[in-house]
Amino acid sequence: MELKTMPIAVEQISEIIIEEVSKGHKLLHRHKLSQNKIEIGRDYHNDIILTDSHVCPSHLTIELLNGQWQITDNQTVNGTTVEQAQQKKKNADQHIINDGDVINLGKSQLLIRFSDHNVEPTIAFSPFDNIIDVLRHPMVLCLSIALFAVLAGGIFYLNSPKEVNFTQFLVSSIKMVLGFAFWPAGVALVAHLSKQEARIMAQLGVSFAFFNLMWLSDFLESITNYNSASNSMLPIVVMMISIVLAYSLFWLNAYIGFQMSAKRRTIVAASITALLFGGGALVQFSNKPEFNPRPQYNATLMMPSFLLTSSSSVDQFIEDTSKLFDKASEKAREQ
Repeated sequence: MELKTMPIAVEQISEIIIEEVSKGHKLLHRHKLSQNKIEIGRDYHNDIILTDSHVCPSHLTIELLNGQWQITDNQTVNGTTVEQAQQKKKNADQHIINDGDVINLGKSQLLIRFSDHNVEPTIAFSPFDNIIDVLRHPMVLCLSIALFAVLAGGIFYLNSPKEVNFTQFLVSSIKMVLGFAFWPAGVALVAHLSKQEARIMAQLGVSFAFFNLMWLSDFLESITNYNSASNSMLPIVVMMISIVLAYSLFWLNAYIGFQMSAKRRTIVAASITALLFGGGALVQFSNKPEFNPRPQYNATLMMPSFLLTSSSSVDQFIEDTSKLFDKASEKAREQ
């Protein structure tokens, strides 16, 4: 007797990717599930457990019905809404999910992806990444900080009207290093609080490298002012170098610490640069009186060796001056 086997119905299993994202749709956690019913809420029996206190213990169910994923709101206190591409929020109960939908529950957001979702093209390493890797190396970072400390202490020594001993030089250098380190440390902290990678070593390495370049630009500006006339455009050109360096630093800080588009990164860096230089110039201009009975002057003394062109001696200057008077006397006699 021949036995016939009956086909067994196998329930189709479909994969779904649920991403926990921030308000700016930055990825916090990713879950890939291969089951036809998914429970989401604060209770520990759920497949995805959220800590948001505005989410109910058993908030919603995502279930595969007739080949489509459907949301069921479990009569929650704050409800559930869904955002679709270029559409307003709407009630998510009994909603058929599409790839890219964003589910809002409490103060949390879930981004839905299907397994056949096309990912973004692979991004090749940029030259910035190679430079950052070098600057974040502990040895290079220590050298940058040491160079910064020497330059800061040297400037303190030159600008001090009194004699400075080694202890004062060292204390001043340490204060300057700690003070300037607040900026990269602050950027790293903000990146960490926004659920992104802090990368404190990279922030410090890039920042102190640019701080040293800014010291160099200040030195070049002093040399330029020393060698140029009062109406020369060279000091303005050198000042523009400082602005470009500051913008580049802020741009790299954003590149290292935050996942944002190139356009947004450019806007952020330009805004901080404009606030830094434009705000400082505005304050200086607004506080400038029409007449100052005590005019300020630059008392910095620079050696003749900083002159880019050779200077004449005192005897030569007197001789040239006498020739000018002789020419003036000759023209007076002719008249």
